[in-house]
Amino acid sequence: MDSIVVRGGAELHGRIPIAGAKNACLALMPAGLLTDDMLTLTNAPRLSDISTMAALLRSLGVAVETRDDDQTLDISATSLTSTCAEYEIVRRMRASILVLGPLLARAGHAEVSLPGGCAIGARPVDLHQYAMEQLGAELELRDGYLHARAPGGLTGGVIEFPMVSVGATENALMAATLASGTSVLRNVAREPEIVDLARCLRAMGARIEGEGTDEITVEGVERLGGATHSVVPDRIELGTYLIAPGITGGSVECVGGRRELVAAFADKLEEAGLSIEDTADGLRSSRANGRLRAVDVVTAPFPGFPTDLQAQMMALMCTADGVSVLEERIFENRFMHAPELMRMGARIDVQGGTATVTGVARLKGAPVMATDLRASVSLILAALGAEGETTVARVYHLDRGYERVEEKLRACGAWIERVRAT
Repeated sequence: MDSIVVRGGAELHGRIPIAGAKNACLALMPAGLLTDDMLTLTNAPRLSDISTMAALLRSLGVAVETRDDDQTLDISATSLTSTCAEYEIVRRMRASILVLGPLLARAGHAEVSLPGGCAIGARPVDLHQYAMEQLGAELELRDGYLHARAPGGLTGGVIEFPMVSVGATENALMAATLASGTSVLRNVAREPEIVDLARCLRAMGARIEGEGTDEITVEGVERLGGATHSVVPDRIELGTYLIAPGITGGSVECVGGRRELVAAFADKLEEAGLSIEDTADGLRSSRANGRLRAVDVVTAPFPGFPTDLQAQMMALMCTADGVSVLEERIFENRFMHAPELMRMGARIDVQGGTATVTGVARLKGAPVMATDLRASVSLILAALGAEGETTVARVYHLDRGYERVEEKLRACGAWIERVRAT
C-alpha cells in the first residue's frame, strides 16, 4: 500500500483549486438512472470513489464516459441490463445504496447489497428502507441484499424521517421524482449536496420545492430528460485546506470556495484566531504569528459543524493554546485518528463521543497509520506542522476523497511525496 511522507515546518503560501464535491457527485451519478437521455456532469472530481460508482453503474448496463479533461462525465442509461447492485462493488463504498431509489423508480424493482465504506460507525440502511416503503415499495432484507419491489410503480407519500440522513434524503428525493402523485419529505437533510441534487433533478424536468429547508415537496412526473449540470465545490476539501495554514502558518487561497458552504466551520476557525476572507476567486485562510486559541466543537447536521471536518479540526487543536473539547454526535466511532496523533506527541483524552485536546507547543514526526478517509488527511495536516518527518501509511483511503493532494500542497510550499507500494 502507498504511503505519504511529509517533512514538517514549511509555511504554506499559494492557491489551491477546490474540486467538485465527492458526496454531491456520488448522488448525481445515480440520478442518471432516472432517464434514458444523457446526463452530463461537469466539474466532477477525479477520485477512486467516483470510479467505483461508475463501475457500479456500468454493471447495471449504464454507459459512463469520461471526457479528455477527466472532469466531465457523460452518463447514459438508455437501457438497463440489470437491477442488481452486486456485493463485490457495493462493499467498497457506502454511497452505492444510492442506486436503490432510482432503480425502483425506473424499473420497479432492485436488489442492492448492503454497502461498505469507512469503518467510522454503524450506518444502517433502515431509513432508506423506510423511505421506499412510504412510497409504496415492498422491501425485504435477505442473504445480505435489500430486495425491493414496486411492480405498479411508486406512489407519492409522506416521509417523516425520525432522524436526519443525507443518503436517505437523496434516495427518497430521486425516487419521488417519478412517483405517481405528490410526496412530502420531512426532517430531511439540508446539506449543499442535497440542494445540488435537487437543482440537477429540476434541470432534468423534476418538480421539486423546498431543498435547503427541512421539508421538500416533490410532484412526480412521468419521465425525466437529460441535462448538463456542474457539480458544487467540495465543502470538505475546502474546509481541509482552510485549516492547513492554521497549522503551518502562511496564507492559502482556496479557489472556487464559498463561505456559505462552510459557514459554521469558518466561524470556528475565526474564533480560534485564523483570518478567513472572501476573495474574487474564492476564500483565503491566513494565520499571523503566534499560536491559535483552543475552541470547542460539536458536530451536527448542516448547517452545523460537519462531522467530516472533525478529524481535521482535531489536528488543528493539537497545537492550539489551551484545552478544546470535540464532541462527535454523528458517528460513534470517529476518533480512530486520535491514537495516531498521540504518536506524534498530541495530548488527547477520548471518553465515548468526546475528545479533550490539550494543546502542545509542537508535534513531532512519527510513523502513523490512516484508519479512514478523513483521518488520513488529518494526519497529513498534523505532519505539515510537525518537527521532522512523518510517514502516513495506508493512504488508499485518501484517494477516495481528495484528488492530487500532494500536488496541491506541494504547490504551496509543502515538502510532501507519495511512496508507491512495491
